[in-house]
Amino acid sequence: MKLIVGLGNPGRSYAGNRHNVGFMVVDELARRASASWSSKFKGEYARVDLGRVPAILLKPQTFMNLSGESVGAAAQFYQVESEDIFVIHDELDVPYGELRAKLGGGHAGHNGLRSIFQHVAPKGDFPRLRFGIGRPKHGDVS
Repeated sequence: MKLIVGLGNPGRSYAGNRHNVGFMVVDELARRASASWSSKFKGEYARVDLGRVPAILLKPQTFMNLSGESVGAAAQFYQVESEDIFVIHDELDVPYGELRAKLGGGHAGHNGLRSIFQHVAPKGDFPRLRFGIGRPKHGDVS
């Protein structure tokens, strides 16, 4: 079992925001798998099969800095080890539109990752897909 987490902030005011790219990716995975969303684990989740691998898609419905609460609850319920948690998130330090895969490492100041470190994987030993959103010239990214 894999747990695929898309990070973002809940609510209409954040929908479509670059900061919510994790939500957008898992929404597309669910759409392609014809999966439906349910509510549990302080989030929305959907069961899918990725080839022969069963997976849970998760969109924490806490705000970004509390995402680990949702991820921890789902990981505990499905007995998923940290190395089987795949996190999709925005990355300010990657140019807009670029993708980078990463296994382990620090949270680089990302509040969603920081929360996952605190609640699930203190060593950060989980794979990530980092979507570049670039640094904004003005204002906030949330």
